[in-house]
Amino acid sequence: MLAYIAPPKKKQAISHFASKLALNIDGLGEKVVEQLVNSNLIHTPADIYRLTQEQLIELERFGTKSAENLIKAITKSKVTTLSRLIYALGIRHVGEATAKDLAHTFGDLDTLSAALLEELLQVKDIGEIVATAIIDFFKEQHNRQVIKQLLELGLTYPKTQANSTFNSKITSKTFVLTGTLPTLSRDEAKILIEAQGGKITSSVSAKTNYVVAGSEAGNKLDKAQQLGLTILDEEQLKNLLHN
Repeated sequence: MLAYIAPPKKKQAISHFASKLALNIDGLGEKVVEQLVNSNLIHTPADIYRLTQEQLIELERFGTKSAENLIKAITKSKVTTLSRLIYALGIRHVGEATAKDLAHTFGDLDTLSAALLEELLQVKDIGEIVATAIIDFFKEQHNRQVIKQLLELGLTYPKTQANSTFNSKITSKTFVLTGTLPTLSRDEAKILIEAQGGKITSSVSAKTNYVVAGSEAGNKLDKAQQLGLTILDEEQLKNLLHN
């Protein structure tokens, strides 16, 4: 997380920010980051965008050309994507795939930073531990300040329309699909459920919230009935989705 201020954590956070899957700043590897931090030229990722060619030339192993190339790479990295930026921030438990899901769901950093727990829980594969880590990250004043500085220093990303849809009867609930539905394919039903934060599992258990059953449902329907689970047909599923 950006909030770490101890030197080893500081170097780790800045190296992660500049890494290939994050802001992809060519030439800003771990050794260069260590050199810049030890020279007190950078303390946070925002300081990367304050570096000058003149400062770099003064450092050991930096020549005019290498300094020029790093400044060019830093400038190039100012135009990025929301998913890369989210990943670059180093939020605990948020990897590349989760960063992409968050970007797709919320559309911009302001919306994500203000997201409530129940809204985060609707995102694919995000449970309470990850959702809480995201909320805690954006509560930290240091992190908010660094993000503000990054944007003021010219870091930009294309904003998209948020795709956040919260449905209390769907979000974070577990579904099992079995049998053949009249009009929806298995994949279509899965997409509709996951779009509202529902989770699809392959086996029926006491923790299953809904079993969506079509024709020739078989053993999964039998088990759901034995456990007293809620069983839906296609029409009932559609009603739930449009609740």
